[in-house]
Amino acid sequence: MLPAYITHSDCARHEMGADHPECPERLGAINDMLLTKGLLDYMHAYDAPLATPAQLAHAHSSLYVSELMAASPAQGYYKVDPDTDKNPFTMTAAQRAAGSAVLATDLVLGGEAPSAFCCVRPPGHHAQRDAAMGFCFFNNVAVGIRHALSEHGLQRVALIDFDVHHGNGSEDIFRGDERVLMCSIFEQGIYPFTGESALGPNMVNVGLPSRSGSDLFREAVTAHWLPGLQAFRPELIYVSAGFDGHREDDMGNLGLVEADYEWVTRQIMAVARQHCQGRVISCLEGGYVLSPLARSVAAHVKVLIGAD
Repeated sequence: MLPAYITHSDCARHEMGADHPECPERLGAINDMLLTKGLLDYMHAYDAPLATPAQLAHAHSSLYVSELMAASPAQGYYKVDPDTDKNPFTMTAAQRAAGSAVLATDLVLGGEAPSAFCCVRPPGHHAQRDAAMGFCFFNNVAVGIRHALSEHGLQRVALIDFDVHHGNGSEDIFRGDERVLMCSIFEQGIYPFTGESALGPNMVNVGLPSRSGSDLFREAVTAHWLPGLQAFRPELIYVSAGFDGHREDDMGNLGLVEADYEWVTRQIMAVARQHCQGRVISCLEGGYVLSPLARSVAAHVKVLIGAD
């Protein structure tokens, strides 16, 4: 039984114009690095399916889903917010990205894969219940989590978000949902300028100052995330895996390195082995400079699949 690697060529057809940081080349850089490191030899590759409207409606309003799907350009771009555009292939890519989390959930909970990495785009953690923003259209992890809760009957699911930006969309969707514990670390004072005040008791939000570096990041995980996770005893863990906190990525300024992503994944896997049979589903979020993105994903995936 091999860990799952879920992706699709449709995810590379979505693009938002020349020089946009959330570019198709991100997926190619990751795939090439995982191939070079030999990590794909330890994984079973799956094509991401299209999430159905019913699956999307677990995390988003049906009206939002239908309106977003309908507003697709025949050519060129359609602007959703100041830094988020659609091209003619965006909605297919977004459905694949959300569908990857659904498939990963079915595989892991069905005993067909011990863990999964969803190498997809567009990302999702800024997508709110009724709004697209921040390069995100559907909240991929939220769709997967709600699928686990509604279709598989889970009662306790944890969401870990270590993107440099606060996952405001995920918090919007899950605030007050006692079945979900969301733990996030993000840089203070940058987009989307949220997270300082948690929206519910099921949120463990840790904002870090600029240039915090490895020590403060690891201290925050140890002091805040791990006690919360131990008390919650999750049956399944999802990860919003954003790598834009790397010191070579100018989207943020936390100053992290590959070793930090390897370390935090070890902490997540230790909790997973203790409480949920090692079941972890990771979905790609941010990370926009190709080399550090690919290196960081490889460090994360190596631990996720037990190839270290």
